[in-house]
Amino acid sequence: MLKDKVAIVTGASKGIGFEIAKEFAARGATVIVCSRSMADAEKSAGLIKGKVYPEQLDVTSQPAVAKFMRHMLERHRRIDILINNAGYPFDRKMWFKKFHEVTEEEVDRVINVDLKGTFRLSRAAIPLMLKGGGVIISISSTPAISGHTEGAPYSIAKAGIIAMTKHIALEYGNIRAYTLALGNISSEATFNSMTPAEKKKAAAENSMRRWGYPKEVASVAASLADDSFSFATGNTIVIDGGAVLL
Repeated sequence: MLKDKVAIVTGASKGIGFEIAKEFAARGATVIVCSRSMADAEKSAGLIKGKVYPEQLDVTSQPAVAKFMRHMLERHRRIDILINNAGYPFDRKMWFKKFHEVTEEEVDRVINVDLKGTFRLSRAAIPLMLKGGGVIISISSTPAISGHTEGAPYSIAKAGIIAMTKHIALEYGNIRAYTLALGNISSEATFNSMTPAEKKKAAAENSMRRWGYPKEVASVAASLADDSFSFATGNTIVIDGGAVLL
């Protein structure tokens, strides 16, 4: 159980982040629902039962992250769990570009949210976890492990997140760190932007022959944050229905 744990979930106003926040709250955690839009954070927090607090947070701004962490310390006294879920939105135009066609500016945009956003939050949370320990879970994707023929900016950023997790796990023994490498998960950002043919093709890529659900990702995240995984750290957990096998 996660009773009385304080958990921050970025990008929690919808999709995978919302389901993670909902699952953590159901397991007894005090959950901070973060979004760039306070209105969206408040709306989503209102749909979740339990100890849930909406907060505005822009992970691309270091001053905003620092201010947010000071506020968390003043209001909740500690941080036990950090879920780095905020990510750059799925961009079809960028996704289908060949590697040599991708611009440096496009790579920078994705890295600033996915990789540097994860870095900013993790760096700010670690000092608050040093004494009592904590758990940091960051969202990556399977192309960061296996490579892909599409979405190069995303793969580059997500691969950096896996490396960051390993550094945190090795440097801070009492702060457990994990990466969730996701396959095809039916979140709004990806599933709703695809044609029926694309959805069918994606479902056939794994051995289960289906899309994953955000709730399935949330259940894994909650299990990792629980003390059940107290002697495991630095791991990359693949959640893709059996497409990438380590």
